[in-house]
Amino acid sequence: MAVRLAIGAKRSRLLRQLLTEGLVLSMFAAARGVLLAYLCRNLLVVFFPSSGSIVANLKGEIDWRVLAVSACVCLVSTLLFGLFAAIHASKLDLVSALKSESGAVFGARGRSKVRSGLVLVQLSLSFILLVGAVLLVRTLQRTRTASPGLSTDNVLTTGVDLVSAGYDAQRAKTFDDELIDRVQALPGVESAAWARVRPSAISLFRRLQSLSMVIGQPLTSFQPPTITRSGPGYFTTLGIPLLSGREFTPDDNESAPLVAIVNEKMVAQYWHGEDPIGKRLQVKGQSMRVVGVAKLAKYSTFAEAPKAFFYVPLRQNFSIRNTLNIRTSVQPATLAASLAREIHALDANLAPFEVITMREEINFTALSSQRVVVGLLGIFGGLALVLAAVGLYGVMAYAVSQSTRDLGLRMALGARRANLLWLVLSHGLVLTAGGVVLSIAGALSLTRLIENLLYKVSPRDPFAFGSAFVVLAIASTTACLLPAWRATRTDPVRKSAQASNPWRRRGPILETDSAADLLRGYFASVVPMGEATRTGQVALTNPMAYTMPITENPATRFHCATAPTRYDCKT
Repeated sequence: MAVRLAIGAKRSRLLRQLLTEGLVLSMFAAARGVLLAYLCRNLLVVFFPSSGSIVANLKGEIDWRVLAVSACVCLVSTLLFGLFAAIHASKLDLVSALKSESGAVFGARGRSKVRSGLVLVQLSLSFILLVGAVLLVRTLQRTRTASPGLSTDNVLTTGVDLVSAGYDAQRAKTFDDELIDRVQALPGVESAAWARVRPSAISLFRRLQSLSMVIGQPLTSFQPPTITRSGPGYFTTLGIPLLSGREFTPDDNESAPLVAIVNEKMVAQYWHGEDPIGKRLQVKGQSMRVVGVAKLAKYSTFAEAPKAFFYVPLRQNFSIRNTLNIRTSVQPATLAASLAREIHALDANLAPFEVITMREEINFTALSSQRVVVGLLGIFGGLALVLAAVGLYGVMAYAVSQSTRDLGLRMALGARRANLLWLVLSHGLVLTAGGVVLSIAGALSLTRLIENLLYKVSPRDPFAFGSAFVVLAIASTTACLLPAWRATRTDPVRKSAQASNPWRRRGPILETDSAADLLRGYFASVVPMGEATRTGQVALTNPMAYTMPITENPATRFHCATAPTRYDCKT
């Protein structure tokens, strides 16, 4: 750029050239992104395990609106950052740019501020995404083994589609009674019970809106409770403890008085902790008597707040399509074969749904949203980490390429390759540490947004923050290794000879073993101080902004103490 400006190129022409190059690169990147999105359009099904009874219809299509927004974001980003870089490049100081070629001091400030700042932003965003991903992964690990308040491993769930078979209500009641008797007689079956829906689908199925009276007092600001229908033996089969009262029995049918079982949250919310057994509540104009109190259970997610909940007998609110729950010690495959045989004995045209454990059912329904969020956040965190590592590599590689003369001088003065390796690595790790420090406050604030998805994990979990820092440090170290290795391969003689005559780089390279000749390529002048001691005071063309300790090179016996603006040297 400096040479083009020096020979008469206009700054506006350079500006257009840089913007054109940025747009071309952006177009190629966007085209590859669209192709990658098309190839990966069906990968969302990876987050959902296969299940014969639960079908997730996920269309692998690219929405044109999302594609248009993404293209606009890509274009605006290219114009914004490309314009900034182009304006910055067009404001070159020709004299300084031509004189300082390859003569920068490694780690010096000034022109590298913008590059380092962008890398800091990338590292900060990567750290925040990694913290969120670790928090959600720990949540998934704990929820997979947590208890939702009911039995999960030794309870199987299945069903029969009587609606498609054309059953009416009376025929369905007869079929349910006969099948439940046959299932309870199977070897290894402890109990079985019908219910309207599976526990994990209760909160999505029905929320009562017409509970109007509790013990004669009108409801005010309370959130409406959730209602579900269950048959005899439901609480025993699912392992939900009854704190008081009784369970539903076969006598609680359509001809018996209406009854209900409430959970302890509803007791605390509507009866303020008093024993509700025998008290009444009014639902849809019908009065029900409370006969039992059940312990709290979780129905939608493990992190959900306790909900007011009550159960009514299935026979008093019958539905043709129901779910069969079985408590057994038999393996699901074995019980599925026995169940299919009993169903065929009642009706040869019927077959059961897939027989799965309650744990599999809860993992699919209650954890599906969390699994998707964890997967997507992990992908975005990984991509951000890769972008941050690439950006850090670019900054470090450019810094090394622009500091070859400084690195050659250090080696001429006695610096070892390990010193140069640590010099480059430490600079990259300082940028990483700065990005982490800047992002800690943001991570503490933004992780609260996913607090409702966390289960027994604090948004400020030290393990999540520590793990994210370790991953980021490893990625940053890896990104800096190649530039650092290139720095250790610097040839001090060749680099100083190149720097002493930059206009003859294409010709023969001067070679010398004299430390004084090496220094002449870096310093502007040597002022003799005395012939007897061969001491000189050397002024710097590009003074270092720091002080180096005294070093000694055994090969040249050259001693040098560095001040911020001059070298006092003696050979």
